[in-house]
Amino acid sequence: MSKPSDNPADPFKKALAETTKTLAHDSDLTVSYTVDPPGMNREGVRLPQVTRRLSRDEVMLARGTADAFALRRRYHDEALHARYEPKGQMARDLYEAMETARCEAMGSHDMPGTAGNIDARIAHEADRKGYAQITDSAEAPLSAAAGYLVRHLATGRDLPEGADNVMNLWRDFIESHAGDTLEKIDSALPDQAAFARLTRRIIEELGYGDQLGEDPDDQEDDTEAEGETEDEDEQEEQPEQQGSEDEQSDDDRSEDDSQSEDSAQTEVAMDESADDEMSQQAELPEGEAPQEPPPPPPHSEADPAYTVFTTGFDEEIRAEDLADPAELERLRAWLDQQLDPLKGAVGRLANKLQRRLQAQQSRSWEFDREEGILDAGRLARVVANPTTPLSFKVEKDTEFRDTTVTLLLDNSGSMRGRPISIAAICADVLARTLERCQVKVEILGFTTRAWKGGQSREHWLAEGRPQAPGRLNDLRHIIYKSADTPLRRARGNLGLMMKEGLLKENIDGEALEWAHRRAATRPEARKILMVISDGAPVDDSTLSVNPANYLEKHLRNVIDMIERRKMVELIAIGIGHDVTRYYEHAVTITDVEQLAGAMTEQLAALFDSDPRARARVMGIRKAARR
Repeated sequence: MSKPSDNPADPFKKALAETTKTLAHDSDLTVSYTVDPPGMNREGVRLPQVTRRLSRDEVMLARGTADAFALRRRYHDEALHARYEPKGQMARDLYEAMETARCEAMGSHDMPGTAGNIDARIAHEADRKGYAQITDSAEAPLSAAAGYLVRHLATGRDLPEGADNVMNLWRDFIESHAGDTLEKIDSALPDQAAFARLTRRIIEELGYGDQLGEDPDDQEDDTEAEGETEDEDEQEEQPEQQGSEDEQSDDDRSEDDSQSEDSAQTEVAMDESADDEMSQQAELPEGEAPQEPPPPPPHSEADPAYTVFTTGFDEEIRAEDLADPAELERLRAWLDQQLDPLKGAVGRLANKLQRRLQAQQSRSWEFDREEGILDAGRLARVVANPTTPLSFKVEKDTEFRDTTVTLLLDNSGSMRGRPISIAAICADVLARTLERCQVKVEILGFTTRAWKGGQSREHWLAEGRPQAPGRLNDLRHIIYKSADTPLRRARGNLGLMMKEGLLKENIDGEALEWAHRRAATRPEARKILMVISDGAPVDDSTLSVNPANYLEKHLRNVIDMIERRKMVELIAIGIGHDVTRYYEHAVTITDVEQLAGAMTEQLAALFDSDPRARARVMGIRKAARR
């Protein structure tokens, strides 16, 4: 007999799990509670953790999340969704947001009690993302606004404050372009296919039609038309593909003797002399030929031989989705308290960097010009010698290309403690400094979701341990601050690095390739990528079943690709380990206290107009590498 639990939250969690299964019409659904972000896969759902306190906010959030997942499970057909899914990112975001709103609106109609719970989830999401404070539509996500508007129109319910704000910022735009289509939402709501077609029409009317891709309904119509249409030229050029179609169309072509004769001859030829290949082609729909499926693209652009057992458990996630606002605020306060003595030194270095950047951006004068502004400083020589011509000067701008800087921080377990604390505070201060100089900054982190392989390894074991599986762990790539997000809105995210249990393994090659892809697509003329790491890539699960240099070889290939393409300038700082054996432009520091100075000097050197000074500070070690 099992011992009864003394956790007061357990009865609630059990009741919520059973309710979720009932709403989803899936008695086999697995329901779990986790501190990780909520999610849903084929087997089950992950709900937000409910503590012993059973506070109203966490209870309502768990209920709302559970209801949203259950309704998605009940009313959503994944295959149908994929059939109509657009190709472009913005169109996909709009499509997904409106389908989510459809499922939740269906639940509100059939089970009104779910509406209030889902309102609580929406309110939590809007509060976490700061939607109530947004005043400009450019800062509000259009996809979220479209989803909120569809839900509001379909249910007639008012939205929570932050969500209502985002919806209203975009409402006039959406209704002015797609108002007539939006009026048809109610009739399309119960039919997912009809709603998907309506959603694609809205996306086109909002100006993203180029991202929709081929219309699946048109493709289906074309296939049917090809099977029904009779074309004389095609019969003459491709008689071997007619077969049974000719038998079915004899009556239709009875008035044309020559065509009937040709058809009969074609049938005899097919019966007597067609080889195996022709027979296979005759079985295909008219106009189609057997084709070899294209090989899947390599997982890595830098190294086609690099493989991954599965990417199904990887995640690219924003920092604010890994902790609630209260926890982020607490972690940030703890970080500031721990590093208060260091902030003065870092601040002085940041001011030094700012002065150097502003000096690069300042204007200058060209003297002794024949026209321009009169040079008053040289009037004395004209007075002394009236035959001396007047001297003019012209103001010119020093060339300073618009720039974005990406800071990629190693979030592995070996960085735990003071190294990750200093990396976080330096990233904060440097981002603030660079923003003053109109340089955009992106802050990224990389680790894994689990030790020892996580779900990827479990899947590999279930598949019978195939040989040489490639990378065998679940990646976690974290966006602490995107380049277009002001630091004031993302500053608290850096406290996440202090979260217990976040820092695990490090697979540097894939993280570097990910950061490079993000930087390369930026519109700025100049892109800089700075990597801060404390050594070589290490993942026990991957290295236990692959060659010992598997991850290191991939990292070298990624670095070589980046430096060869020259789209992004790459620099690195190694903490306690020599990274100059990987990166051409790198420095290694032995004490984490040197990190602030090294980061500042490295960035300042990139903006230095003197190439000799730049080379000296960058610490190029070509001779040492040889």
